[in-house]
This record gives sequence, C-alpha cells and structure tokens, in this order.
Amino acid sequence: MAGRKRASTGDAEGSSTTRKRSRVVDPHAGAKEFVDKVIDAGDSDNFTFPVDNNELFSQIHDVAQYVRSLEEQVKAANNAVADAVEAKKKSPEELEAAAEKIRKAAVAGIKKQMSWKPSCKQNSAKWLYDGICPDPEVFGHIFNQGGPPKFKQKKFTKEEFQHLVGSIQAAARYNALYITGTHVNVRWNDSGEFKFSGTYGIS
Repeated sequence: MAGRKRASTGDAEGSSTTRKRSRVVDPHAGAKEFVDKVIDAGDSDNFTFPVDNNELFSQIHDVAQYVRSLEEQVKAANNAVADAVEAKKKSPEELEAAAEKIRKAAVAGIKKQMSWKPSCKQNSAKWLYDGICPDPEVFGHIFNQGGPPKFKQKKFTKEEFQHLVGSIQAAARYNALYITGTHVNVRWNDSGEFKFSGTYGIS
C-alpha cells in the first residue's frame, strides 16, 4: 500500500506567522535628541556646535519644526477643551431652570433667618445667606450678567435684589418683616460659593 504524502506545513506556518508591525518613526526624534544634548550640557563650555553651517541650520530647522508641532498640539488641545465647554453649555431654558432653583433656595433660606429680634424695630436685624452655584453662567444669569458674573462683590438696591432673586417677606409676633436698608450685598467666588447679606425689620 502506497504511503500517503505528508501535507506540506509551509503554507500553514506562513499563515500563522504574525507580521511585525511597521515601526513608527518619530519625525522629531532628531530635534528631541538635540534638545536633550543641550539641556544635559548645562552651558556652552560642555557643548560642541557643528562647524558646518548647513548641519547647524539643519539642527535648528528640526528644532523649529518640533516647536511648531508642539504649538499645533497645544492649539488643538485648547480647541478640544473649548468645544467640550461649548457642548456642555446650557440652553436659555436650562439656564433659567437652574437659576430658578438657586432663587427659590435663597428666598426660602433668607426667610428662615427672618425671626423676631428687638433690632427688628429699628429695621437693623441682620441676615446672611450662604449658597453654592457650581456653574458661573447660572449665577450670572440670575443677575443679568450675560455670562459669568463680572464682579466679586456688588451692592444691589433691595428693590433690584428682590426683582432678580424674588420677593422676600416673613412674619413674626403679628408683624410683617421685610428686607430693609438701602442695599443687599452680593459676593461671588470662582469656587461657586456665594453670599447674600443685608438687614430686615418691620418696615
């Protein structure tokens, strides 16, 4: 009986062999190496510049191209950040909804502080409301800034403040209590923390 021929394994071995990925060449490798040499040298006494002008220009040209490449990378990164911020930017409706939550919380918080004190008779009882608004656009929207607040501290008349934030009135000992004084202090911190402060009394 004739023996069966062994199947050639050449094709199988060839198909199973994984091709090595082509090596990625860094176009700025020479410039990086030159920069490293300059930094390692520390001063001109420890560094030898090429005597040939063409070689010197070639190295400087490589470094210039490397710098330009870095500039383009930074620009691209900044554009990406700007695009991400723009994508997260709230619509006018979303801004108003978020601002209204801050307004309601502030009005409720201020009213809770307006309890009866002897100084209410002189309209000099003090109140202070602390809050947090993570989005500067929202806080700026509350005070008609057309964007993030342009102030760190600002005084609003009590009429302006209540028009922007909400009407504030409480009651104690059969007396109605109101925001008094000529103004309300508004402070804003870039961390998102803010403070409203003023006085209240019976008139």
